[in-house]
Amino acid sequence: MTETRDVAVVGGGAAGLSAALVLGRARRTVTVADAGEPRNAPAAHMHNYLGRDGTPPAEFLAIGRKEAEGYGARVVDARVERIEREGRDGPFRLLLDDGEVLEARRVLIATGLKDELADIPGLREGWGDYVLHCPYCHGYEVRDRPIGVLGTGPHAVRQALMLKKWSADLVFFPHEQEIADEDRLRLEARGVHVIGGRIRGLVAGGAGLTGVELDSGTVVPREAVFAPSTMVPSGELLDGLGCARDGDGSASTDAMGRTGVPGVWAAGVVADPMAQVIVAASMGSRAAFAIDHDLIEEEVEQAVSEYRGR
Repeated sequence: MTETRDVAVVGGGAAGLSAALVLGRARRTVTVADAGEPRNAPAAHMHNYLGRDGTPPAEFLAIGRKEAEGYGARVVDARVERIEREGRDGPFRLLLDDGEVLEARRVLIATGLKDELADIPGLREGWGDYVLHCPYCHGYEVRDRPIGVLGTGPHAVRQALMLKKWSADLVFFPHEQEIADEDRLRLEARGVHVIGGRIRGLVAGGAGLTGVELDSGTVVPREAVFAPSTMVPSGELLDGLGCARDGDGSASTDAMGRTGVPGVWAAGVVADPMAQVIVAASMGSRAAFAIDHDLIEEEVEQAVSEYRGR
């Protein structure tokens, strides 16, 4: 028979493993199902995580797994295809792509998000190396170098204004975006050089990025570019459970990660696309506390009912 675990965590990133660690220490039976597709896999190092700054993402996750497993958590390398539940109070059934079925009293969705990139040749190939997305994550590593910001997202102008303090040699490429007069004024006042024209592609070699090529044939020398992506939370399982989503596609939750569906929580970038690793880990811990309290309340109610029935 399938064992019913206290909690099933979907996603073995910072949020999911942090939750598993807390729940394991709380003596809960917990299983983490991980598809092995971390968002930051292309990056060589992660930053802004106190005590772990500069750690390679794969190393960080390996440490997290070991710590969670040390407190009894089980981690399985599998994708959750769908989640079912019979009635409002029955256990959740998680169907994995390897044929296994997990049962759990509570579920935490920590499936992360996907970065959709503009259709510019060279963008995907350099993603996480010389094509970057977050000034706070990567700005320091390319400080004082020739940097470009590509107009590939709604916040591109804001990124250009931010990045000026990391490098004086900064170019904003609007690509196919129209720049509002006020934004153009702000860029000029900030000292950001604007070069118009559609981007044909990125020029790179063995040493990395060498420039941004425009449709005109002009190649503007650059050593790194920031290309805002469209962040798409991986919320298919949330949809299947009937959980609401916010306008940006992220899971709609309360401050503790509780969704509107009883027994279901969400944490990490699936609930906050702007969360860095350290924030995602905090969200996982916070959700774990709430889940444990929820289970305790259920157990106390059941104990009182049985006690009265004696």
